[in-house]
Amino acid sequence: MLITIDEKAAMWFTNEFEINTVRMFPQYDGFGEKNKGFSLAFSAEAPSNIGFTKEINGINFFVEGNDVWFFEDTETSLSFNDEVNEIQITFKETFA
Repeated sequence: MLITIDEKAAMWFTNEFEINTVRMFPQYDGFGEKNKGFSLAFSAEAPSNIGFTKEINGINFFVEGNDVWFFEDTETSLSFNDEVNEIQITFKETFA
């Protein structure tokens, strides 16, 4: 599991939502690039059972322990797309 978040993407969360803690989790929605039926979602909440954490420019990104399955064998990247002024999420499968 590898999660990368560029500085512009981290700042997007601060500018759009004025938050400094971001939970990343799989959300069932019928679509999804990585796992059929699931997409990556975000919420502003405090962690209770951290499975992964990463701090970028004072913003704490985390994944709860029960959500780690979504990120296993995957390189997940959050970057900022200047053309659409939004974050962009990409997944690349990795095999250990």
